[in-house]
Amino acid sequence: MSSLIKNASSLSKSHLMKNRFTGWNLLSVMGVVCVLFLMGCGGDPLKQLDTPTRGTIKVAMDDSYRLVMESEIHTFEAIYKYAKFDTIYSTETEVFEYFMNDSAPLIVVNRKLTQRENEILTAQQIVPKTTLIAYDAVALIVNNENPDQKIPYDRIRDIFTGKITRWNQINPSSKLGEISVVFDHYKSGNPRYFKEKFELDSLPAICYAVQSNNEVINYVEHNKSAVGVISVNWVSDKRDSVSNNFLNRIKVVGISSPGNNDPSANYYRPYQAYIAEGLYPFIRGVYCINRQTYSGLAFGLSAYIAGPNGQLIILHSGLVPATQPIRIVEIKN
Repeated sequence: MSSLIKNASSLSKSHLMKNRFTGWNLLSVMGVVCVLFLMGCGGDPLKQLDTPTRGTIKVAMDDSYRLVMESEIHTFEAIYKYAKFDTIYSTETEVFEYFMNDSAPLIVVNRKLTQRENEILTAQQIVPKTTLIAYDAVALIVNNENPDQKIPYDRIRDIFTGKITRWNQINPSSKLGEISVVFDHYKSGNPRYFKEKFELDSLPAICYAVQSNNEVINYVEHNKSAVGVISVNWVSDKRDSVSNNFLNRIKVVGISSPGNNDPSANYYRPYQAYIAEGLYPFIRGVYCINRQTYSGLAFGLSAYIAGPNGQLIILHSGLVPATQPIRIVEIKN
């Protein structure tokens, strides 16, 4: 009898150990399956350590929006202590390269993805999420001593198409010589915007590029015949010391409506009210584009910018919020 009990006990322990090893093997297999599933869905499990309010990711942003995005990120990080952003401000071309190479899961730009870019991401089983966060304007600036600070829309078009190259073609009494149009960078979204706006294959020889928005302002400040092309964000926030400094050094051009070249026409500068009402002619959208395949920090930041507090920061920056209505007050003399 004792022999039977001993054998039964030994059998029971052996069966228990076998079940234990089987359980561990099952867990291991399930772990591998989960990893393979995540990788097959276009996600790297090692990158999925961030959540909407914590973690560290790289974000790439068009340098046109440096001032407003610095405020957005500073405020977000102040609210969420465990969220950190490695922020890159660069040209439009380079920002999209970061995004397409998966070096930055979130970008802030002034154009949507092209059909080809969407196709490349779809092939990687990635469905990017595009969020409109603001309306921006392309501002034209001139030297403080240039008397022609109001230019008809059709004359602006003629400058970019190469029909007008000298200031006396705009104002016969002008003593300034050849016009030089200066962009922030040849890879930025500003030259692309005007090529698309006026359906051009290339820009005329009077167009040049420097390396930044700051350099555009410096160039215009010291060259009376120059026209600078920058995002309005650089000269729109009157509470910001950088914007105020720039506004003292140059003048923002007023532009008439298309087809209206009369001297008595209304001329619109890229103020919030004129952008919101569509009266200023060079307006574009600003977008957050997120490629994360999970609800991570890229989603958290873009949701914050598109939310009430983020939109309030955009309103104070001089841009027009995409979702928060702005109050326009007409003052009559």
